[in-house]
Amino acid sequence: MWTELDTWTTLTAALAAMACVVPGTFLVLRRQSMLGDALSHTVLPGIVAAFLAAYWLGIVGPHSEGGSTMQFVLLGGAVVAGLLTAFLTEAVQRLGRVENSAALGVVYTSLFALGLLMVRLYADDVHLDADCVLFGAVETVVLDTVGDSDVPTAAVLNGSVLVVNLLLLGLCFKELRLTTFDPDLATSLGLNSTLVHYVLMATTSVTLVAAFQSVGAILVITVLVAPPVAAFLLSERLHVMILLALVIAGSSAFVGHGLALWTPVAVFGSLGFTTVDDSSTAGMTAIVCGLVFGLAFLFSPRRGLVVQTVRQSLLGFRILCEDCLGILYRREEASSQTDEGPFVNASVLATLRGRLACWRLSRQGFVASADGGWALTASGREHAEHLVRSHRLWESYMARHFSLPDDHLHEAAHRVEHFLDIPLVDQLEEELDQPGLDPHGRSIPGRSNRDDEATEEAKSPPKDD
Repeated sequence: MWTELDTWTTLTAALAAMACVVPGTFLVLRRQSMLGDALSHTVLPGIVAAFLAAYWLGIVGPHSEGGSTMQFVLLGGAVVAGLLTAFLTEAVQRLGRVENSAALGVVYTSLFALGLLMVRLYADDVHLDADCVLFGAVETVVLDTVGDSDVPTAAVLNGSVLVVNLLLLGLCFKELRLTTFDPDLATSLGLNSTLVHYVLMATTSVTLVAAFQSVGAILVITVLVAPPVAAFLLSERLHVMILLALVIAGSSAFVGHGLALWTPVAVFGSLGFTTVDDSSTAGMTAIVCGLVFGLAFLFSPRRGLVVQTVRQSLLGFRILCEDCLGILYRREEASSQTDEGPFVNASVLATLRGRLACWRLSRQGFVASADGGWALTASGREHAEHLVRSHRLWESYMARHFSLPDDHLHEAAHRVEHFLDIPLVDQLEEELDQPGLDPHGRSIPGRSNRDDEATEEAKSPPKDD
């Protein structure tokens, strides 16, 4: 049963995820997604150093009350570590003349190892729960509330970070967009791309530290990348992409918590494991984010794998249909000769795909059955003439401008002929001074009624609605 505690748990996870999405979107667009993963580890020495400094200053310790002051101290250490990561990465890349990923790998591992060494030397007695660090303890955030209210401290912290990130996004949207897509243009206009980059790194560091305490490393790294990438697959407009990423991250937290409560009981209960009651909300939220990305990767309207496969299949079938028209035209053209010409592969018509193409052409009225085979209709002959005209004019164009043997012209023209529209074919014909024969000595068809109608339609002004 869903309770108020579940609502606060889910809301905290959603706020943390949405806060990570804002800087994560620009990291994805800048092709620096792994920088978020690196920052999630390189902030460790900054946090340890901030903790030790606070301890020596008496902010935390046996006779002090850390309170909210300690949160700001840790965030400050994270900011310093994040800026140091960005600075060292650029320095190693520039001075060492290595690629960005290699420089990031050196800095990432070095700073993380330094953080572990500092923990070992100065904070060895501190207990670190590996499960808590990896998977988070978002279900227990309701135990630490603000005053006497029911509002979790983690929800206030992550909500504040989200508000600050959104305010920075609103104030610096133009600068972020320009430095992300064209840093050279931004520099020429007087914008400091390096400063914007450091501000983004500092924002990312603060966001990561705030989210780590409640949702853990796995969910932070997931929501930093997966929702922005899924949104990128669904939209090419920046503001729409950011909005979609926020919606995906927030809704994934609610769905993930629901699945964490009900899926284990439904799955393991049917298998006889009655002791399994729930699972990790952070881990299930990460799974939901991954599933959303997988769906966007497969079914995105423009970049989806399924959509691209279908589009390519339809394009291939269209080309096959046009090839069949070209074969039938050339066979008619060569009917008075003893052979069908060197480029007429009539065996295509006998294959299964060729028969399907001819059946499709017959439904369109371009071919008709004749003597156990297929023959062009009047409209089919017009389409075939345009296709062959494009093919032979392109062969003539290549023969004039490129030093290629005649037997190399056909294959290139066969690829291009399916994508030449009527105005471009007319320009080719004018540039070649209206040749009558192609390089192989075959007649080039003239303009058909279909070409004239298409040209007139293109020249006519659009009609008012």
